[in-house]
Amino acid sequence: MAPYRRKRAVNAIELLSWRSRGIGDAGTLIRLNMEVLRGLILQDNREFIKVWSKTSKSTIMYENGKIYLENYQNCYSCFHSEPQVLYKLPKRSKVVKFEDALLCQSPLDRTLASPSDHKPALLALAANNWLYRLSAETGEVLQRVFLSSIYKFRYLGWDVSQEMIYVKSVHNKESSITRPYSSVMHLAIFHVFPLQIVGIMEINKRVFGNGVTDVLLSQGVLVVSYINKSVKLYSFQHIMQTFLTEKLTLGKQSSLLGGKTVGDVPFGIPVNMRITDCPPVLFEVSCDFNSVQIGGYPWHYIYTPPHKNQKGTHHICSLKESILATNGIQNMDCCSLESDGMFFHPDDSGRIVHVGPATINVLKLLGDLNSVLPSKVVDDFSMNTHRNNNRTSQVTVTSSGRTVKKRYHQLDDDPDQETFRLVEYEDELDLLAVVVTNGEDGEGRAHVCLHDNQSGQLLRTVDLVEPWDETYRHELFFDKDTIVHIEQKNTTFSCHVYKLEAARK
Repeated sequence: MAPYRRKRAVNAIELLSWRSRGIGDAGTLIRLNMEVLRGLILQDNREFIKVWSKTSKSTIMYENGKIYLENYQNCYSCFHSEPQVLYKLPKRSKVVKFEDALLCQSPLDRTLASPSDHKPALLALAANNWLYRLSAETGEVLQRVFLSSIYKFRYLGWDVSQEMIYVKSVHNKESSITRPYSSVMHLAIFHVFPLQIVGIMEINKRVFGNGVTDVLLSQGVLVVSYINKSVKLYSFQHIMQTFLTEKLTLGKQSSLLGGKTVGDVPFGIPVNMRITDCPPVLFEVSCDFNSVQIGGYPWHYIYTPPHKNQKGTHHICSLKESILATNGIQNMDCCSLESDGMFFHPDDSGRIVHVGPATINVLKLLGDLNSVLPSKVVDDFSMNTHRNNNRTSQVTVTSSGRTVKKRYHQLDDDPDQETFRLVEYEDELDLLAVVVTNGEDGEGRAHVCLHDNQSGQLLRTVDLVEPWDETYRHELFFDKDTIVHIEQKNTTFSCHVYKLEAARK
């Protein structure tokens, strides 16, 4: 029998000493390092201090410790005490500017053909249909592929689980009367480790029907949205196995191009997945905003039925049988400009997060894959704003004695009262960062509340220095010791960066 060992708290000095001596495996060290950082973040003698601000006339993006400005031409690293220029690319004209980009980092469990394939890369789509693979550290062009001289590609998307990206063309909105069999859009699909073409497929009306509004790839599934508010799912593997006419290799000749090279100008990449018959529909649902989410265990989906009397409700159903879960209709009964939102928790716990203006509910799904009984939705924990529950009187008496009756009640997300705005999950620290605004003093102010992800307990609050005007668009990123706030005011974008520092006396 192993001797009894009493569990005790280990301080940061001991953990750093173990790390210097190589004690413990890599996974344990990373986990312990994150525990050290979480402890530092939650200490009273540490504060998040605003260290940097930047404005731009073009979109500002943040991804994995990097800030991108001027259409991805300028990159700043956030791994220092304040953001530093990592690289600046030569200015690009509108004809060749980067329109969309994805940050790509290779897995550590395999050996790739080229050393550059192991390094983080930015996959950038240019307006002239070139797809670039740039070094995420220097901006150096590592690879480039010409997509097409026929179709206009504009959007990039991830299918993370399949280690694939897809490049989507613009939507062809030509009349179905004049061209009843015209294509709607094209998707170019690539494997990313290393970057290699899978193929290009056409989404056309003859196969998928009229009214297609959008297409994307996720979890190995082709998701097609329609104007009649329905969403259909198709197996991408089935499409490949059934309709792939030729395997393509970048830089090699293709018979579909008459012996020309794949990925070169002006030939680009040919359509090698010609879908002649509609694939079997794996799943179909009618939902408001063409929005359906799939997750949980066993698999469930969340949607809002496209009916007026169901507006504001979220339905949670089993994916296998489409059976509504017990307590599966959730409605916060909000009276607000922004509707409440519901999504599967990004920590892969299978929980569900329901965000309203005054309440955030974290829910659990209780169910058995082999049970004939429906799953049950139960509360895990809730977070609430601090509000004065006394309703404002609907009747006002003026100085002249005239009685004036208000026509409406105060909205639940009124800027004058404390309101939940955004929820961000920091997976490495297992913390929830919740943005709360309050405009009682006449100017909108925001603070970031850090909650324990398992219990919902409030651990600390970080005040944002800049005003928060709810009439504009905001994004917030919480990334270990860094908080990034990006806002858009009309045509001007601003980025504010906060870093963890020792409290100033």
